[in-house]
Amino acid sequence: MRRLLIIVLLLCACSKKSEAPKPIVVGSKNFTESVILGELLAQKLERAGCKVERRSNMGGTFVCDAAVRSGAIDAYVEYSGTALTAILKSPQRADMNAFLEREYAKAGLTFAPPLGFNNTFAMIVRKTTAQQEGLRTISDLAKIANKVRPGFGYEFTERPDGWTGLQHAYGLNVAVAPRTMDLGLTYKALASGEVDLIAGNSTDGLIEPLHLVILEDDRHFFPPYDAVIVRRNDIDQRCAAASGALASLANTIDDAAMRRLNYEVDGKKRDVAEVVRETLR
Repeated sequence: MRRLLIIVLLLCACSKKSEAPKPIVVGSKNFTESVILGELLAQKLERAGCKVERRSNMGGTFVCDAAVRSGAIDAYVEYSGTALTAILKSPQRADMNAFLEREYAKAGLTFAPPLGFNNTFAMIVRKTTAQQEGLRTISDLAKIANKVRPGFGYEFTERPDGWTGLQHAYGLNVAVAPRTMDLGLTYKALASGEVDLIAGNSTDGLIEPLHLVILEDDRHFFPPYDAVIVRRNDIDQRCAAASGALASLANTIDDAAMRRLNYEVDGKKRDVAEVVRETLR
C-alpha cells in the first residue's frame, strides 16, 4: 500500500510538472527596429514575472504573421499600414484601427496597444543627390527616372504598398529595375553610392548621421504605420500578468525616442538587450 501511494504521488508530481506553463514566445522581424521592439516586449514580460523565449530575426512580415496565427509565437510588433495593406489586402480606410482590431480578433489575436510612434515608409536619397537634382518630394523622382538606381529590401518590391504601387500612384516609369538586398544593407549601399534610392523607415537612426534625405510623400501614398503589439488572446494562460505588462507599453515611445534607440544599435553598435534595459530603467 505504501509503495502504491509513493507511485501515485510520483505520477501526480510528474503530471503537475508536465502541466507547467510554457514560456511566452516573443518574435521579431529581420531588421533592427523590430528586434529592439521584440526585446522590449520580452524584457517587459520578464519584469512582470513571465518566462520568455525569444525568436528574433525571424524574417519578414508574412513569416511573423503566420507564426503568431499558428501559435508558434505569442506576440510581436506589427505596423498598422502593413497589417492593412500587406496582410489583410485592404485599401486605405478611415476606420483603419477599428477595422484591424475586428479582423485580428476573428483570428484569436489582439491588435493593441499602439506603442506611440508612426514608422512610415520613407523614400530616401543622399543629401548631395537631392541638392544636385532638386529633389524634395517623391514626385520629383520623375526628373531622374531614366537614371536613378533603386535598391530595396526583398519585401518592398513585392507588397502592394511597395515599389509597384508607388510607381503607379506617382506615374513614375523608372528605367532601372530595383536591386534587391537584405534590409540591413540598404543604407550602406546608398551611402556608398551603390544605389541612389532606398525605401527606409522614418524612424531609422542612420538617416541623419549618413547625410541622407527623406523625400516628402506629397501624394500621401503610404498609410500610417503605427507600431502596435499583436498578441494571442490566450497569452495569459502562459503568464497571468502578460497582457497587463504589454498593455502598459501603450504610447510610451514617440518617433524621436525610436530614432534614438535605432541609432544606439545601428550607429553606435551597442547590444540590443543592453539598450532596452537602459531604456526601461
